Amino acid sequence: MLRPCLGTVLALALIVGSLRAQCTTTVLVSYYSITGHTRAMAEAVAAGARSIEAVTVVVLPIDSTTTAHLLAANAVLVGSPVYNANVAPPVLTFMNAWPFLGGEMRDKIGAAFVTAGGFSAGEEAALFGILRAMLIQGMIVVGGPDWWSAFGASAITEEKPFTPPDGEIAPQFLEKARGLGSRTATVARQLTCPG
Repeated sequence: MLRPCLGTVLALALIVGSLRAQCTTTVLVSYYSITGHTRAMAEAVAAGARSIEAVTVVVLPIDSTTTAHLLAANAVLVGSPVYNANVAPPVLTFMNAWPFLGGEMRDKIGAAFVTAGGFSAGEEAALFGILRAMLIQGMIVVGGPDWWSAFGASAITEEKPFTPPDGEIAPQFLEKARGLGSRTATVARQLTCPG
């Protein structure tokens, strides 16, 4: 019976570690924002994703996001304001233009984030709208790191007590967005660079 030499085992461990270190994961955060609220959430999502080692993060408004950006990404997070308990029409147009028939989006990680004026204003319905479109594409969808953000991250922007005096996003919602970005990047990294 052969016993591996400790030096050989260590050398293999270094090679595997080196290969994993060279492996990169790309996370695309694409959003639509009129008031700046959804853009602020996108920036928080991106900050969470950047907290994961060897992850490249690209943040773009949907009108600047190309098919090449989508295809180059290992994970795609889409953000939208809530319009009448729905995803904003430009976001639907954007997602409806994704490559479909060739299955190019299949097995990419997907996640969603939204901003809404108030509670019970349709944020979960809008999150589900984005996630449904991703599931139709064959994507693997994830939520945030805990049950408070199981379907993604959302922010309330116009209902007290959640509207800070400066009109920005309340800190607890930005924290949910960072958690979603971190979890999405972690899962994408695990699938992209296993080991």
